[in-house]
This record gives sequence, structure tokens and C-alpha cells, in this order.
Amino acid sequence: MAKPFHELRERLLRHVRRYLTELSDHLADLRTEEERAGRSRADAESAAFVRLGGIDDLAKAMIEQRQFRSWSVRAPWAVFGLTPLLLLAGAWFVALLILWSGWQIFLPGADTPFGAGRVSGFANLYFQAGKAIYFGAPLFVGWGIGLIAVRQRLKALWPMVGLVLIAWMGGTSQVQASRTAVLGGVGHIRMRFAMETSVQGLPDGLMHALVILSLTVLPYLIWRLQKARSLSV
Repeated sequence: MAKPFHELRERLLRHVRRYLTELSDHLADLRTEEERAGRSRADAESAAFVRLGGIDDLAKAMIEQRQFRSWSVRAPWAVFGLTPLLLLAGAWFVALLILWSGWQIFLPGADTPFGAGRVSGFANLYFQAGKAIYFGAPLFVGWGIGLIAVRQRLKALWPMVGLVLIAWMGGTSQVQASRTAVLGGVGHIRMRFAMETSVQGLPDGLMHALVILSLTVLPYLIWRLQKARSLSV
């Protein structure tokens, strides 16, 4: 066994040994009580085991101890609420950094990198990479939420909260970059979250959020269905 897993095995076994010791002591106390009540040793042993509980109940009692539960169970608000937002913020930071650096390198005289002239070659690839990260981040974070939830066999409440939150952030996010129009942003780049009504009268942000939600919820539901089928076989 590899050394890291050997250390993990020993750490888990310490908990198991302590739990078995406690069960043995408790069983001995129950057996003593039954013997004092006038039962024979064999009958006292059987009665003590009945009072202690079945194997499934004893195993469940240990597994459900807090230190053996995953973080997605212990703190679902952090796993499916806070952590996805931090990951999304990190990805967007990288995307905006690419936008800013590409602006300084390839379009140093332009007031804005958006529609500031045609770029080609490596410059185009550079800007497209940042754009892909920016628009792809909500999808990848959403897929990560679904995958974790399915693997942990969790109820749908907290994963759905996380998916809706990420879809809302992704749908309403807007980036502005201009040396003259954006004076208070970092590097003349500002990010905000807002709904703006389109010509057809529908909020563009809402439509975008619904698209993101659909593209993240559908794989999650498919994974849940496949997991349920595999467990029932």
C-alpha cells in the first residue's frame, strides 16, 4: 500500500478501534445489567446484543459522525454556494487580466478593446482565449457542481441553489472597458451585474441566465438518472 494511503488507513483505523472499544465496554455494562436481573450468561449476552443494536445501526451511527462526513454534507452552503462563486470570480479575474494585458500590448492606442479595430493572428487568439474563459466559466463551474452532487448522492436542493446562483451571475455580468468612459475601474475595466431590456422587451440578462441554467441543469439531471439506474441494477 502506498505510504499516503497507509497513513490514511491508520488514521481511520484509530477511529474504528476507539469506537469498537466503546461498544465493547457498553456491551459489557449491558451484559452485567442483564445478569443482575437474573438472566443466565448466555441469555444476558443475547439480550445485551439486542439492546446494543444491529450491525447496520451500529455502522450507520459511526459513519454519520461529523468527522466522517464530506464537506458537501457538513457545509453544503460553502460547497455549493461560496466555493462556486470564488471559482467563478477567479476565472473571471483571469479573463479580465487577459483582456487588459491584450489591450495594452496589441491595442495600446485604442480607447477600448471592444470593436477597436480588427486584430488577427496571435492577438486574436489571445483575446479569444480570454473570451472563452469568461463565457465558459459559469458552464464549467455549474458542471462541477452537478458532478460533485451526483458523486456524493446528495439531494437536489443545494446543488440547484448553486446552479441558479451561478446562472444568475453569469447571465447578468457585464464588462466595460474604456479609457475615457471608465474612470473608476481597475485599469479602466469595470464589471457590473445588471438586467437590461432588449428591443423585444425581454431582459437580456434573464435570457442569458436561463440558457446557462439549462446547459448546466440538463447534464446534472442526466447524471442523476444514470447514477440511479446503476444503483438499481
